[in-house]
Amino acid sequence: MNRSVSITVTSGKGGVGKSTTVASLGLGLAQLGYRVCLVDTDIGLRKLDLMLGLENRIVYDLVDVIEGVSTIRQSLVRHKEYNDLALLPAAQTRYKEEVSPSQVQAIVDQLRSEFDYILIDSPAGIEGGFRNAIAAADRAILVVNPEIPSVRDSDRVIGLLESANIQRIDLIVNRVQPGMVRDGDMLSVERVQSHLAINLLGVVPEDKRIIRSSNTGEPVILDSKSLAGKAFSNISRRLIGEDVPFMELESSTIITRIKRLFHIA
Repeated sequence: MNRSVSITVTSGKGGVGKSTTVASLGLGLAQLGYRVCLVDTDIGLRKLDLMLGLENRIVYDLVDVIEGVSTIRQSLVRHKEYNDLALLPAAQTRYKEEVSPSQVQAIVDQLRSEFDYILIDSPAGIEGGFRNAIAAADRAILVVNPEIPSVRDSDRVIGLLESANIQRIDLIVNRVQPGMVRDGDMLSVERVQSHLAINLLGVVPEDKRIIRSSNTGEPVILDSKSLAGKAFSNISRRLIGEDVPFMELESSTIITRIKRLFHIA
């Protein structure tokens, strides 16, 4: 690719799986041969380092770069298996108000010369941390759960992204449970997309393996048995322009039930 692309991954409410998405997409792009940097802008509440198993290797962070304590190169933490994947961690003991949008913009601009993709993990909500995360974004990915509160909050976020002149906004519907959708207890993907009226980039099923992956520091995309991991792999390929069909979640759920019936892992 000729030009680096910066993508803010954001959401309206917290707890929708945004950081899980960032970690898996970062690895997915690295597996496809791209140079990827993950920038954690959730200052005070960082967790991307935990999800990537890099928490013990952090020396400097985003705020250290801004304050001149360290250089970007000193602060980047490389993934243990994929050297083309790097993390610029958030500061854990500082406040979002200590960072401005222009400072984040300057950091991302410096990263462009070294990386093909820069994924910016945005804090939940629409306060100062959100403004920092979208300042340097070429495009955005909105992570939504198929629930009315999540969809309503996301509607507001889309308006703010458009006001910030971010022209391309893609949608990932996360934690979908086909059985609940069928029973009318969860919004369908079609209804979510129809309400938000943005491009559907991916659908990720609810998957208990994500909990294990978060605890072990190995993103679920590395789990060959995970349906969510397969979904994130497909989304990574769509991000680079490939035409990848969406998984049939309902049939996958039936297979999963049969396996559980016969105690197959």
